[in-house]
Amino acid sequence: MAPAPARAAATAAATAQIPVRVVVVTTFEIGKDTGDMPGEFQTWVEKLPLKQELPAPGTWHGVMRYNPDLQVLGIASGEGPEHMASAITALVLDPRFDLRQAYFVLAGIAGIDPKFGSVGSAVWAPRVVNGGLAHAIDAREMPADWPDGYTPVQGSRPDERPVPPLHSLSGDMAYTLNPGLVRWAYALTRSLTLEDTTALKAIRARYTGFVPAQAPPSVLLGDTLSGETFWVGARMNAWAERWVNYWTKGEGVFATTAEEDVGFMQALSLQAQAGRVDLDRVLLLRTASNFDMPPPGQTAADLLKSEASEGGYSGYLPSVVAAYQVGSVVVRELSRNWDRYAAHVPQAR
Repeated sequence: MAPAPARAAATAAATAQIPVRVVVVTTFEIGKDTGDMPGEFQTWVEKLPLKQELPAPGTWHGVMRYNPDLQVLGIASGEGPEHMASAITALVLDPRFDLRQAYFVLAGIAGIDPKFGSVGSAVWAPRVVNGGLAHAIDAREMPADWPDGYTPVQGSRPDERPVPPLHSLSGDMAYTLNPGLVRWAYALTRSLTLEDTTALKAIRARYTGFVPAQAPPSVLLGDTLSGETFWVGARMNAWAERWVNYWTKGEGVFATTAEEDVGFMQALSLQAQAGRVDLDRVLLLRTASNFDMPPPGQTAADLLKSEASEGGYSGYLPSVVAAYQVGSVVVRELSRNWDRYAAHVPQAR
């Protein structure tokens, strides 16, 4: 058995906390963390960079990456809200980290409404709306005066009034992020020029009649709809616009659709109630890898077929680049000026 001083030193080393200023949260990696086809995580690992590898027990990816100079920790949660909630919970409960002052930046790809913006764009989300929790009736059986077959799980009509509580026994329907912090991140990045490729130009040229879809990629503000079902089509897009409008009482604007955001916010909200994180220090950035509905002349089934694999998303690589380009500006600003942001969360009016 080792002498008592040696055991004490080993215990102290094992429990020594790793300082974290910012947690970068991505959802997937395709292969290795470096040197091959990039997923969301790889660009951060190679460019920030995040060279130091740490074990990540209880998570899909199994490892985290760390930059000791910037004190930035990066994780890949795994796709879907369950993987996200599990990874965030495992991270926050990990005794190696004290995350009470850490900022969380989720940077991932998404679909985008062509009525809102174009592929390759980056969108900071003021709100997250749950698109996976509802009552549903097949459209062929719904009442003739319904816009779609979805109703609140707490009600029986699409336009149930009053709007049910956002958080109840039935589940969590919407979250509002710290408005001042979101506007600050947007102001810091809104003037960035994002990558605009020949392929992106060809994609958006097909969306005749959709003025936002035909614009070059840019940094925007808009709400994200979170749900596990990968839906496409004009009718589903109309539902998404209505659903976001309904749950935000007309204040929200549907912009992007992704899977993990509700799980991200649920996990952080519960850990914030326990005092382990600060919910006012959370940001959500989604970059558009594809449109969520087809251009004129194409069916929803045609679009689904063309976008059926992650590598086949129409704007996949530019969206991965944009997630790092935009997100890293905020991450570096927070980290390099920690004396300013440790105690005071930045705000913009």
